[in-house]
Amino acid sequence: MMSPLISVVMITYGHENYIEESINSVLAQDFDAEIELIISDDCSPDNTENIVKNIIANHPNGHWIKYIRHIENKGAIPNFVWALSQAKGKYIALCEGDDYWIDPLKLKKQVDFLEKNPEYSLTFHKIKELTDRKEKFTYNNPDEEKTYTIGDLSKENFIITVSVVFKKNIEILPDWLQYSPIGDYPLHLLNASHGLIKYFPDEMAVYRVGSGMWSTQNTVDQIVNTMFSLRFLLQHFKNNKEVFDNLKLQYTNFQKTLVRPFEEKKLLETKIKDYNYLESITSFSYLLKIVKIKIVKKLKK
Repeated sequence: MMSPLISVVMITYGHENYIEESINSVLAQDFDAEIELIISDDCSPDNTENIVKNIIANHPNGHWIKYIRHIENKGAIPNFVWALSQAKGKYIALCEGDDYWIDPLKLKKQVDFLEKNPEYSLTFHKIKELTDRKEKFTYNNPDEEKTYTIGDLSKENFIITVSVVFKKNIEILPDWLQYSPIGDYPLHLLNASHGLIKYFPDEMAVYRVGSGMWSTQNTVDQIVNTMFSLRFLLQHFKNNKEVFDNLKLQYTNFQKTLVRPFEEKKLLETKIKDYNYLESITSFSYLLKIVKIKIVKKLKK
């Protein structure tokens, strides 16, 4: 059997409310060949499995799906790394079980570009956020096509996972990746070390804020997990000075951000002590005491 031109890797856990929309958006792709859709279910405790099996049985493209439900929960990143290892395609796209695509030509556009431009290793595009939050959660990418390098990407992660399509550059991913709290950013950097990055300004996917592992974390957890992942990346790219220096700067800035509240707390505590002291020496009773002392001194004279 011939290997597929593209594999779509979809990890899922507890996505019963979203998985059908996610799968259908992949199966609706207008592509010149069959697509391998790998759905790796990390032992979901809900109805995810029944929904997936129903789609396999009834959708015209259900045979594209390769569904695996793990007997025990592996954890998000080990599940992600395992699913990637199952992909047989020349190219790989990512779509987690709570996100979805909105352009039926998404894969065709990105794969066609990579086929015609072998110096590029990965592509990504603008996305829509589905969120109730007032402030924007994801990176605000530009409105025109751009080419980036690994040097650019090592300064910050501007690639949203649901938008990416990349060449299968690495047959065996580094062991440390499964221990990293973040999987997508290290993966993008590993791929970017094999070629250029192409950005398309078309909105071709939806990222659901507040349902996935990352967007539900608080800011402190996000910073700590990012720093943990950066330590692995610093070791991996220690011989690439530009990338190493950029990653190191990221790490230092996150470290400062993490420490700042404690420094501010110490400063506040000092100010409170100073304020209490000022309160004590400027209180009405203290002032009365000073006046009485002065009066007594005058009377003694």
